Amino acid sequence: MNRDQIFDFFSRLAEANPAPRTELEYGNDYQLLVAVVLSAQATDIGVNKATRALFREVETPAQMVALGEEGLKAHIKTIGLYNAKAKNVIALSEILVRDFDGKVPQDRDVLTTLPGVGRKTANVVMNTAFGQETFAVDTHIFRVGNRTGLAPGRTPLAVEQKLEKRVPGPFRRDAHHWLILHGRYVCKARRPECWRCIVVDLCRYKPKTPPPPQKATAAASAG
Repeated sequence: MNRDQIFDFFSRLAEANPAPRTELEYGNDYQLLVAVVLSAQATDIGVNKATRALFREVETPAQMVALGEEGLKAHIKTIGLYNAKAKNVIALSEILVRDFDGKVPQDRDVLTTLPGVGRKTANVVMNTAFGQETFAVDTHIFRVGNRTGLAPGRTPLAVEQKLEKRVPGPFRRDAHHWLILHGRYVCKARRPECWRCIVVDLCRYKPKTPPPPQKATAAASAG
C-alpha cells in the first residue's frame, strides 16, 4: 500500500468505528495489566469470564498478593496455562508493591521487566491505559499487516516497526484496536470475509474470498 491508500484504509476503519476499545474488561490500570497477561493464548471472552469475579475481589497489587497463588488459580483455572500465569501475576504484583508503590509504571521498557509481560503486553498497557501511540502486534495484527500489504514482516517486531513508520498521525492512537478487531471479525485466519470488508479494494490479498452460498429458503425447499 502507498501512503494515500494507507490513509484511506484507516479513514474507513475510523468511520465505521470512531471509538474502538479493547474487549477485555477491567476497572483500572492494574486490572488491565493482569487481564492482558492472562489473555496470552486465550480469548478475551474467556479471560473476561474468569476475571469478573476476580476483579470484584482484587483491585490492587497488594490485594492480589494477599489472595495468593492458589487463590488466584481458583479464579483463572478455565484459562489456558493458568498455573504459569498465576505464578507470573503474583510475582509481578509483588514487584509493583515493593518497587512501584503499587502503581503500574508508565514505561514500556520497565513493564517488560515484569514477569509474564512481553513487548506486546507492554504495548497494550501503554496504549490503552496511558494513551501512548504504540502498536501491540498480536496474531490478528500480524495476519492483517501481512495479508493486506499494510505492514508486511516476518516477525511481530518487524510488523510493529512497519506500522510505526506507516500509520498516519490522526490514526496512531487507535490503530492497533482497529486492526485487532478487523482481524478478529472480518479478516479471519481460516476464511477472511472479503465480501463484507470495507477495505477490500485496498487489500492485496488474492484471491478474494467469495460470499458463502445462500441457504435455500423454506419455500424453495418445499418446492
